[in-house]
Amino acid sequence: MAPRSAEASRKTKETDISVSVHVDGSGKSDIATGVGFFDHMLDQLSRHSLIDMTVRAKGDLHIDDHHTVEDTGIALGQALTKALGERRGIMRYASIDLAMDETLTRAAIDVSGRPFLVWNVSFSSPKIGTFDTELVREFFQALAQNAGITLHVTNHYGANNHHIAETCFKAVARALRAALEPDPRQPDAVPSTKGSLKG
Repeated sequence: MAPRSAEASRKTKETDISVSVHVDGSGKSDIATGVGFFDHMLDQLSRHSLIDMTVRAKGDLHIDDHHTVEDTGIALGQALTKALGERRGIMRYASIDLAMDETLTRAAIDVSGRPFLVWNVSFSSPKIGTFDTELVREFFQALAQNAGITLHVTNHYGANNHHIAETCFKAVARALRAALEPDPRQPDAVPSTKGSLKG
C-alpha cells in the first residue's frame, strides 16, 4: 500500500486553514486553532485514530468559533480524501461503543465515498466552558461531507457534557482507525461490488 499522506488548505475571508495528515502514523498531533477545547478534541481524534495530524487555523474568533471549527473539518476531510486515494485495500466498515466514566457513545463508519451524517447526540448545556456544544456536530458534518464517509454517532447516555463531546471524538477516532486498516485478505481490492468508492 502506497504511503497515505496528504495536505489540504482552505482560505476565505473568514478563515485560513492548513492541514496535513499521515493515515499510517502513530497518533502524533500538532494542533493550533486558537480554540482551546477544540484543540483538545483534535488531539484526541489524532491520538486514538493513530492518524498523525498537523493543523494550523486562523479564524474570525472575535465573532465566534463557528467558522474556524467548520472550516477545519472541511480541510481535514479534504486531506483524508486525498490521502486515501481510491480507498483500495481498506477494511471500509467499523463501529465501536466507547465508554468514558458515566458516558457511552457509539460511532459507526462506512468509508464509502458517499458523505452522510446521522447525529443522535444531545447536550444539556449550550457551552463547555466558552465552546459552543452545537459545534461538535458542525465539525463532524464538515468532516463526513469532505472525507466522503457515512458516519453515525449516537450518545447512549451521559451526564457530563465534556465527557459526551470527548467520547464522540474518541469513538469516531477508533472507528476510523479500524475502517482504514489494511485488509490482509484483499490488499489491492476496492472493497465494493461496484469497483469504486468515489460516491
